[in-house]
Amino acid sequence: MIEVEDLTKRYGRVAAVDALSFVVRPGVVTGFLGPNGAGKSTTLRLILGLAAPTHGTARINGRAYAELPRPMREVGVLLDADTAHAGRTAVDHLRWLARSNALSRRNVDAALEQVGLAAVGRTRVGGFSLGMRRRLGLAAALLGDPGVLILDEPTNGLDPDGIRRLRDRIRALAGEGRTVFVSSHLMSEMELTADRLIVIAEGRLIADTSVRELTDRFARGVLVRSPRAGELASAAVSAGATVASEPDGRLLVRGLEPHDIGDLAATRGIPVWEIRARTASLEEAYVELTAGRLEFVSTEPAR
Repeated sequence: MIEVEDLTKRYGRVAAVDALSFVVRPGVVTGFLGPNGAGKSTTLRLILGLAAPTHGTARINGRAYAELPRPMREVGVLLDADTAHAGRTAVDHLRWLARSNALSRRNVDAALEQVGLAAVGRTRVGGFSLGMRRRLGLAAALLGDPGVLILDEPTNGLDPDGIRRLRDRIRALAGEGRTVFVSSHLMSEMELTADRLIVIAEGRLIADTSVRELTDRFARGVLVRSPRAGELASAAVSAGATVASEPDGRLLVRGLEPHDIGDLAATRGIPVWEIRARTASLEEAYVELTAGRLEFVSTEPAR
């Protein structure tokens, strides 16, 4: 697992990461979210020993990254898709990485196969698209068959089919009991991929929760379907609720709980075909959670 304890990184008077603590556990996909300038990239660099903390610790499987004897066998990392030399082929790029960690040619072939680049393994990286370079970076992360994966914006540059395949692969890796930590700005993709979320802002932890718990926290009313929707809407308004009609004919009721609406319908003999709380999307929940914590904000009003 990944353990971050009281992690702090200061640049002069500015705290890029401020007393941050969390645990990323195996067997689930954990999303890492935060606004621009929140400290996500700095946190990942601290975990991987690419920056020294001012205070606190970051451990992978109980040790600092620098203490791992063959790090690629334990931790797969995708931070930057442009680390491969443009003049090298995909196979050659992975070969020298494999040799640095005493991995075999079989590891190279398997990694290319997993990311769908086996057919272009002999092609020079300079001719790759952004999506292909991203796949090559993922192949490097999978090279040592690690138990821990740290992926920063892994879907950047991928087409819809590539995103779907990567999502399925990430979830399958977590299903095998691996620890998967994924940083992304794509809320819709995180909603489909992640099981748990670590959300930071201004270098501090603001949420360590499941996707379901976070979206339920920002629930937005109750959806109701009834063949006598007009009567039910009038009754709900009389009870102090506000009611709006959805495009599919359902009512969105705010100000009453599902059981209140059920009781109200029952006392008036109004049949109800569907009644359920309307949870917010992950994007809606994230925007509300981070409101007022954005470091860079446009002066243009949202449309």
